[in-house]
Amino acid sequence: MVYLQYGRNILRRSKFLNSECVLHHPLFYGGQGVRYRKLEVILTTNIDKLGKAGEIVKVAPGHFRNHLMPKLLAVPNIDKFAYLINEQRKMYQPKEVEEVKVVPKTEEDTLKEQLKAARRLENAKLVLRRYIKIDTELRSPVDKDEIISEVARQLGVHIEPENLQLPSPLSTLGEFEVPLRLPKSLPLPEGKVQWTLDVKIRKK
Repeated sequence: MVYLQYGRNILRRSKFLNSECVLHHPLFYGGQGVRYRKLEVILTTNIDKLGKAGEIVKVAPGHFRNHLMPKLLAVPNIDKFAYLINEQRKMYQPKEVEEVKVVPKTEEDTLKEQLKAARRLENAKLVLRRYIKIDTELRSPVDKDEIISEVARQLGVHIEPENLQLPSPLSTLGEFEVPLRLPKSLPLPEGKVQWTLDVKIRKK
């Protein structure tokens, strides 16, 4: 390879065996280097096929200038931006959730909870207000589902339909003792032969 000078132009001469000489300007190669040199940038968010937030990647200058930088998807890889990105990741990084081990309930624990709920039902009075049709007759009778719903709302106790012995809906004003069917393992209150729920229906 030799260099030939023609006036102010410097030409590079390449000779390949018996082929003809090809002349190229040195700036042609320099221009290629500048054109295809990639920039190191820090991604501010996850970008498909490019990288994750906080990673340093190399991109074409035009891609960074025309796409990534205007949308704040990436910043130049310099100390100032690297520090800001790192602090931002610390701020918004989700905290590790402490694993809570659930201790299974023992039979004794279950019995205590059931007894507590049964005593609450026994000592409380469920009050319902209804419109009447004639004298003490209710415009709409109170059925089992309604009592179960009101027990949950007023007393905070969840019972199943099979726990409530109500052969027919309550259709008049007054006070009623509704029998409860609870586990036999629960000791009955003193002087009682069965668990009951006091229900009082008043005029609205």
